[in-house]
Amino acid sequence: MATVEFYRERAAQSEREANVATLANVRERLLVARDTWTEMADKAEGVLKSRAAAEAEKQALTAAS
Repeated sequence: MATVEFYRERAAQSEREANVATLANVRERLLVARDTWTEMADKAEGVLKSRAAAEAEKQALTAAS
């Protein structure tokens, strides 16, 4: 979960920096970075959920045997 939190923190930081950027190209770069960090966090959360579901299924099968 630390990875997801790190990605979310980086996304928030990029957004804060974009909000105070005075140059349009810098603002745009930071907004792209924000979107990328957010996408990475979403994917990492999906992986964690998939792993948890697979582990629960494995345990259920083991318990049923």
